[in-house]
Amino acid sequence: MNITYIHEPTDLQCGQAVLAMVLGLSVEQVVSDLNNDRETTLKEMKSYLRSHGAWISDERVPVTDKEQLPTLCMLSLETPRCWHWSLYCEGTFYDPEHGVMSDFPASNRRYYWQIKL
Repeated sequence: MNITYIHEPTDLQCGQAVLAMVLGLSVEQVVSDLNNDRETTLKEMKSYLRSHGAWISDERVPVTDKEQLPTLCMLSLETPRCWHWSLYCEGTFYDPEHGVMSDFPASNRRYYWQIKL
């Protein structure tokens, strides 16, 4: 799968950036569709992915090590500053705040939802 990295336009748009990266859209399109330029909820994230033909698991799975992650998943991370949405695909983390990384951004608790396109 080919993910194009998108940096979050504002500190509150990590969810929109994750959705845009997964679906190959612009953040502006996602913000417009959701009518939300602030924090996104899990319900919004799942609903938006499903409305665009993606499958996302219902189960929130705790994770400690990247080897536990499926090929493509949405991450919820408790970072030192806030709860934060991020994306993992095929061994690489695409974090809207911190960039493209080989491991999790600094975070205490981590959860994922598997995505299939």
